[in-house]
Amino acid sequence: MRVILDTSVLVAAARSRNGASHQLLSMLPNSDFEIALTVALYTEWQAVLTRPSHLPPGVTVDAALGFLRYLASVAHLQDVYFLWRPFLRDPNDDMVLECAVASGSQFIVTHNVKDFRRAIELNVQAIEPADFLRLLRNRP
Repeated sequence: MRVILDTSVLVAAARSRNGASHQLLSMLPNSDFEIALTVALYTEWQAVLTRPSHLPPGVTVDAALGFLRYLASVAHLQDVYFLWRPFLRDPNDDMVLECAVASGSQFIVTHNVKDFRRAIELNVQAIEPADFLRLLRNRP
């Protein structure tokens, strides 16, 4: 199954090694799920995760970029040939939703589920990282 990782999941994983976001990232690559990624989403990841406020103590910008390159290397790279904008309130969220629809992803894993309420209209479900981990554990 393909999923999209919203930037909020990467930020949470950078802030704490104890949460579901970090656990999810440390499972990659994984035979049960594959992340999908567009150039636009990757660019957002870079812009947000290299901000000094989001870098963990002792982690350099180069190290953060190296980790993002690793994520890109294990992701399904998706082109988007159609836009759904405006669909959600935030244009950055529209970009995430477009990646999900174009890649056939079932889920957007995010800490901002409420921002993706309308995604279900396009057969994509927003789900928090802990709930996604539970879903993986309960799969037959």
